[in-house]
Amino acid sequence: MACFLGDDGEVYTSVTVTIMPCKYPESLEKGKGVPIYLGIKQPEMCLYCEDIGGKPTLQLKNQKILDLYNHAEPVKPFLFYHETTGRTSTFESVAFPGWFIASSETNQPIFLTSELGNVYNTAFQLDFKV
Repeated sequence: MACFLGDDGEVYTSVTVTIMPCKYPESLEKGKGVPIYLGIKQPEMCLYCEDIGGKPTLQLKNQKILDLYNHAEPVKPFLFYHETTGRTSTFESVAFPGWFIASSETNQPIFLTSELGNVYNTAFQLDFKV
């Protein structure tokens, strides 16, 4: 299980991740996967990417996923290209191409890496529930 480190310094574990597609994918790069927003419930937050100290960094921000979905244009810092291979998924930052969501160990915060599948786990298995 991966966990999330919030912008408030809180570590969130055992969360339900909500996936919401981008309403306007036509304005984004083609062939990289389905552009999606990733959010969690309680508190309602979304994953986003930001340049911190010259390096793309994964953050968790108080943001309603439906507000992002209903925005008049894609909100790139909050978008990830979702690509599936077999039963696993990768999530590439739209704002920082070539940077992927990764994990290192169980119960450690997820982060961004430019090393796709080399050092860290970048392939996630999703358990979908309706």
